Amino acid sequence: MSPDLLRTYQEMKSEIARVIIGQDQVIDEILVAVFTGGHVLLEGVPGVAKTLIARSLAAVMGAEYRRIQFTPDLLPADIIGTNVFNPAERSFQFIPGPVFTELLLADEINRTPPKTQAALLEAMQERQVTVDGKKYPLPGFFFVIATQNPVEYEGTYPLPEAQTDRFLMKVAIGYPETDREKEIMLRYHQGQDLMDLETIGLKKILSPDSLSAYKEELVRVRVEDGIFDYITAIVGATRQSPRISLGASPRAAVHLLLAGKTAAFFQERDYVNPDDIKRMVYPVLRHRLLLKPEAELEGQTPDDLITRILSSIPIPR
Repeated sequence: MSPDLLRTYQEMKSEIARVIIGQDQVIDEILVAVFTGGHVLLEGVPGVAKTLIARSLAAVMGAEYRRIQFTPDLLPADIIGTNVFNPAERSFQFIPGPVFTELLLADEINRTPPKTQAALLEAMQERQVTVDGKKYPLPGFFFVIATQNPVEYEGTYPLPEAQTDRFLMKVAIGYPETDREKEIMLRYHQGQDLMDLETIGLKKILSPDSLSAYKEELVRVRVEDGIFDYITAIVGATRQSPRISLGASPRAAVHLLLAGKTAAFFQERDYVNPDDIKRMVYPVLRHRLLLKPEAELEGQTPDDLITRILSSIPIPR
């Protein structure tokens, strides 16, 4: 076990929690995604600090940060860039879009039509974009936090399944507990603005370039055959459930395995146990399951069905 990696994780979580009050589980899940190397879909009602989470993460990582505000009139070229004719050189010149950054906030991604949402597909999966047949690589560290309002809100476009499957996790952020909400109000009452990160002075703890060395530590986390069987049984059950029309993909199984390894490491273990998988299964699978209409009419959610599936599968010993 690397005490340096554990210390880095704990310091990052502590620093972000100075700003994002009462959302420790959300912070933890996002940090697992960062170290695992996957993107995050962050869902919650307006005003629960979704944007501030992305800004705080960029600050503690010292990462280049850009934000795209998704609107109904946004075009794919507004995201990835476009070729513009340069009269002086009498040739076309590529002008990169805001996707060329290290930490990208895709704010309210479900307020733009699917054509524009799909502009992120290649970038998220292959860390590159293609314009007029030419490929342009993105930075070595490229992390997307996409925020969305709940799909029942007016003026939203549900993300296509091909896009949601690109996200390692869907993290649900709710309201803080009463005492933590009171703490937020007290800080503002005393003149502190939690939106002003420069005044708060978040400390840079991790650079994007150092992530690759830490990932080598995570690769060495041990996984027994029983855990592989457990993950296979879980994703298989999502495909066979009579209440689910689209189950988890093989990519989902891989993401669940990798997230479980990272979660195990941050629990100061060099092996994965079933609790690591049960802890990560909700954020990793909830956005990949498409429920049948009758299940939705009954008021069931993906989390409800995941709970039912977990209860039906024997825990490996």
